[in-house]
Amino acid sequence: MKCFLGFLLLFCSMFSSAQNIEQKVIPLDGDANLDRLILAAADKGLVLMGEASHGTHEYYLWRDKISRRLIAEQNFNFIAVEGDFASLYHLNRYVKNLDGAANSAQEILLKLNRWPTWMWANEEVVALAEWLRSYNDKLPQDKKVGFYGMDVYDEWNSKKVVLDLLKRTNKTAYRYVKSQYKCFGSHQGDSWSYAHAVRAGKEVCATATKNVVEYIRNNRSSFSELSDDSYFYLLQNTIVVQNAEEFYRESVASEGYVSWNSRVHHMHGTVNDLLNLYGENSKGIVWAHNTHIGDADYTSMRNTGEKNIGQLSREGLGNDNVLLIGFTTYEGKVMAGSSWGAPMQEMTIPPAVPNSIEYELNQIEQECFYMIFDKEDRKEENLKVMGNRAVGVVYNPFGDKRQFIPSIVPLRYDALFFFKKTTALRVLKK
Repeated sequence: MKCFLGFLLLFCSMFSSAQNIEQKVIPLDGDANLDRLILAAADKGLVLMGEASHGTHEYYLWRDKISRRLIAEQNFNFIAVEGDFASLYHLNRYVKNLDGAANSAQEILLKLNRWPTWMWANEEVVALAEWLRSYNDKLPQDKKVGFYGMDVYDEWNSKKVVLDLLKRTNKTAYRYVKSQYKCFGSHQGDSWSYAHAVRAGKEVCATATKNVVEYIRNNRSSFSELSDDSYFYLLQNTIVVQNAEEFYRESVASEGYVSWNSRVHHMHGTVNDLLNLYGENSKGIVWAHNTHIGDADYTSMRNTGEKNIGQLSREGLGNDNVLLIGFTTYEGKVMAGSSWGAPMQEMTIPPAVPNSIEYELNQIEQECFYMIFDKEDRKEENLKVMGNRAVGVVYNPFGDKRQFIPSIVPLRYDALFFFKKTTALRVLKK
């Protein structure tokens, strides 16, 4: 089967579907219509929810609705998102009402300053965070649901967090870690400068960052005054520094898929660390782009050696313990930037191209709906390669036809949400 799929994706051959898609449609005309999805997710260790863009209201809204029900009805323990660990931990501290918590979710999110801020500094995330705070306030501390960033970025903030925390709690550890981090020298705050310097033959800091992680791991007893939450915060920030060093260095020195996979393994590792933190039989929710959530093995990513969290989660936990949910649209509005670091703007997503899943689903009369894929959908005779929309934080609507990833959709996802027309995120204003 895998050889067949590789051939199929390589040449983008087309098969005609034997099923009538309309028979599978579950309209999104009320929260109760999520019942079948919640039932399908109930016994999973991980439910991963994607998005075809990083700036669309409907994706956040419905992932929020699903997440609330999974938490309240099925006892899911945490949400991990494609965001920075150090800065979003303040939101975790708030929703759990830990020591030093801010006064509101909005107060925290308005302080985010690393581009693209709109991904988390929006009204949709505020609504979810305030619900989580209210829900957690009724629970004992060890049962409260967490909210975490799982990405590899914002490494200098993580480095500062590590040093500041150690300076307050363990001077011996502080001196050791500070001596290791001196390796970065004049490149402090600029990972690209460091990566280019390494390529030019300057000192590599991989051993130093690894030493720090191992030191924190091997000396847990030295941090006895830290709660499990605080110790996890400390350790995870050292892991961010370690893996960011690799990510930026490989981005400069290696082929594209090497650095991509470096970041993917970091995010996947963070999710696994959270499952371990919350203990036996814990269950997690993951929010990220479709390119991270939908199994890469059933897309053209397979041909370039790129992996993703969905694929690694299926391989690690087993298909029966993971639910992968994609989200997409035919057309609409989105928040994005014209280049990396550019001001955000509301952009228009044009109608989907032919030979895409979005184009096909647009033929159905329902405005918004989802489908759960079953064995019938996954029979060889019902499989076909179709484009699947993928809009990033950097977007050019005039090049939209290049934003479709060849995919075998019923194998890439376990379920797919579709909206004929979407709207942009409600970004917070200072």
